[in-house]
Amino acid sequence: MRASRSTSAMREPDTTARPPLVRELLLVAGLFLVYKLGRQLANGHVVEAYHNATDVWDLERFLHLPSEGDIQGLLLHSDSLVHVANTYYATVHFPITAAFLVFLYWKRPGHYVWARRVLAVVTGIALVGHLLFPLAPPRMLAATHLMDTGLVYGPSVYGSTPQTDSLSNQFAAMPSLHFGWALMVAIGMIVATRGRLRWLWLLHPALTLTVIVGTANHYWLDTLVATALLGIALAVVPHPSTEVRFRRLLHRVPSRPLTPHGVSR
Repeated sequence: MRASRSTSAMREPDTTARPPLVRELLLVAGLFLVYKLGRQLANGHVVEAYHNATDVWDLERFLHLPSEGDIQGLLLHSDSLVHVANTYYATVHFPITAAFLVFLYWKRPGHYVWARRVLAVVTGIALVGHLLFPLAPPRMLAATHLMDTGLVYGPSVYGSTPQTDSLSNQFAAMPSLHFGWALMVAIGMIVATRGRLRWLWLLHPALTLTVIVGTANHYWLDTLVATALLGIALAVVPHPSTEVRFRRLLHRVPSRPLTPHGVSR
């Protein structure tokens, strides 16, 4: 009986009023601009980024984490496969996150507000990390012996060197927002929808993990840190079902009339 009640609580009808569209568009656009500006502010720390990359690579070997080269080796078995991986990296990240937010806005407004807040918290903490810990991706570190698959096979979202890339910060590898956002999309869709097929959304972070590591754009540790940050954000931002139960609890508390002196009877 307790388990069934818990399940029903997670499936509370999403009756939250839909936020004003124009306000949300401006808010999301503002968050995106802050995201881009933050990445730009973290650019240019070349020496520090390469030094940190060496430390991260050595730490992974000390922890006996799997080699990123093993994943890249699987992709390089086929030119078509590595091209698909590069395309996935270049084109899926922003569109699927935007589609996720649009879907929740129209169909599950309460979950939309929750998801938007979680993404904002994760992104904000990540930008601080990019500023404090600039990190060259594994494709730039000679010690990894990994290939820049985007540059070799295409398509690539970056310039050939950080100095020629004025649109993005190539030293913002830690944590991986590619993976953090992908994991949040999966969690959000699983929580906000019904049916067994919703669990297939886990394929998105799984594919993203394979792609970002196999194309040598991120280390394993980048994804682990992103997962930890998402866990913190999920713990801090209340879920809609929690808010519903809290409102119901408030309604159940009987109001006690006050005496003329302001003291309850």
